[in-house]
Amino acid sequence: MAARNPTKTKRPNQLRIIGGRWRSRRLSFPDVEGLRPTPDRVRETLFNWLAPVIEGARCLDLFAGSGALGLEALSRGAVEVVMLDRDPQVIARLKENVATLSAPGATIVAADALPWLQSPHQKSTFDIVFLDPPFGQDLLEPCCKLLEERGWLTPSAYIYLESESVLGLPSLPDHWRLKRSQKAGQVGYHLATREGATTT
Repeated sequence: MAARNPTKTKRPNQLRIIGGRWRSRRLSFPDVEGLRPTPDRVRETLFNWLAPVIEGARCLDLFAGSGALGLEALSRGAVEVVMLDRDPQVIARLKENVATLSAPGATIVAADALPWLQSPHQKSTFDIVFLDPPFGQDLLEPCCKLLEERGWLTPSAYIYLESESVLGLPSLPDHWRLKRSQKAGQVGYHLATREGATTT
């Protein structure tokens, strides 16, 4: 009788694109500590909120991880998404998934979010920003501050914020206002806008 293999083959981590041109496509992402894609239910709610403005939008995904938010945005009609992450495994898989989808408008950047936001040579401005940092690192508030102070946002930009539900919403810059806020289990998620933005 053949010996049993003591190590089981792990199924790859997978995410599903919910809507748009790549609806129901499944993509894998690496097994990296702290990487937790935004749950399907939360993503569906978020992109319902963004439905009036996602078409043709320029987006920034500062903590791309699995790529769930950035790729969903492209699937639903965003014209450009810049996706940042600092983990080499994550970057490699994001590039593979973008190639698999032949995704136009996707730019993958290997960088730490805070130093990148402080970099003086960046000239882009974004209509939508996704902020879903690793839990427990208090990154939301400094990211919000730099996005506002360094001129990364269009006048009526939308900013999505995700964190542990027990923490509530971080302090927002003066020109921002909270538009939506919900909880799903241990996740709190919010949509803020700069003054002048309108949505239903």
